[in-house]
Amino acid sequence: MPIINRIAGFSDEMTQWRRHLHANPELGFECHNTAAFVADRLRAFGVDEVHQGWATSGVVGIINGRADGPTIGLRADMDALPIHEETGLAHASGIDGVMHACGHDGHTTMLLGAAKYLAETRNFAGRVALVFQPAEEDGGGAGVMVEEGLLSHFDISRIYALHNAPNTPVGQFFTTPGPIMAAVDSFHIHITGRGGHGAMPHETADPVMAAVGVAQALQTIVSRNHCALDDLVLSVTQIHTGSAENIVPETAYVGGTVRTFDPLVQDMVEKRMGEVVQGQAASFGVTAHLQYDRWYPATINHEKPTEFAVSVASALVGADKVDGDAGREMGAEDFAYFLQAIPGAYLFIGNGKSAGLHSASYEFNDEVSPIGASYFARLVECAQPVEGAA
Repeated sequence: MPIINRIAGFSDEMTQWRRHLHANPELGFECHNTAAFVADRLRAFGVDEVHQGWATSGVVGIINGRADGPTIGLRADMDALPIHEETGLAHASGIDGVMHACGHDGHTTMLLGAAKYLAETRNFAGRVALVFQPAEEDGGGAGVMVEEGLLSHFDISRIYALHNAPNTPVGQFFTTPGPIMAAVDSFHIHITGRGGHGAMPHETADPVMAAVGVAQALQTIVSRNHCALDDLVLSVTQIHTGSAENIVPETAYVGGTVRTFDPLVQDMVEKRMGEVVQGQAASFGVTAHLQYDRWYPATINHEKPTEFAVSVASALVGADKVDGDAGREMGAEDFAYFLQAIPGAYLFIGNGKSAGLHSASYEFNDEVSPIGASYFARLVECAQPVEGAA
């Protein structure tokens, strides 16, 4: 594997960082201990500037190159998930009910590895901004950073990120220009009826049957209201109601997620959902309130930065191990907010055979860290070469 020799030389140290992070996960914006660990490492590496407190607990490290030039951004997410870990590893989470089940411990480690190398060598022009972001899983930390003016404050001209991909061979990369991950919305439907005895349903206005009717009718939005060639997922993931076998309850709740790429499809879904909910409520003699929340927008890679990132990955691991036109998926990622503001690209890197993301059995593969760190480092060196350097 043609990773950078210097980075390969401290891969054992990277494994120690990653396993420390794995054992000490934090949620959302409250990644304070993680941020302190990151900031301490950056200062030890000799990074020129370390800025803390972005989006509550985010960290930005600045490394100056050998000549004037633009600032390139590299981003890693730091937060974990509210999952009870079931790996049984010696470095398993020490925080009950919190786990790095998406590999953000590995993402942070890869960027730290690149930071150590780049701070030592500085074989690039301009600056690199190392963005360690909280709250990717929930809260949209990237959006908060953009709103706080991070990109303009550090004059970041383009930005890149990596995410591990379980069950893709180690050392392989894939991405696609244009839309790569979907916009994510959530819906919450609160139904109110009239409760009563389960043996006398004629005296009630049953919210249970209304909830079932709503859940079934919502699927017609996908099957009958949108073009089959446009990607759309609408999943009912929650129905909560009732307390006993012989009681018709007063209320019911239906919730779920919507994934789209086209804002026009998004608008259609929200409009039709409101109509379906009210129509079903009327047919069952109950009332219903729909709360439709738009969360992360679609993650849309910029064409030229994506082509560049693919070329860097290809030079690192071989063109046969890089798929630059892999298509898109219906997952979501708040890196979308960065890509709405400035050019950049989002790539996946193989994690080898492993449990899936957000699984209680998932584990980031430490073999990946020096590859990802080398990719980040080469991005900077190739994007902003020092004039006359070999």
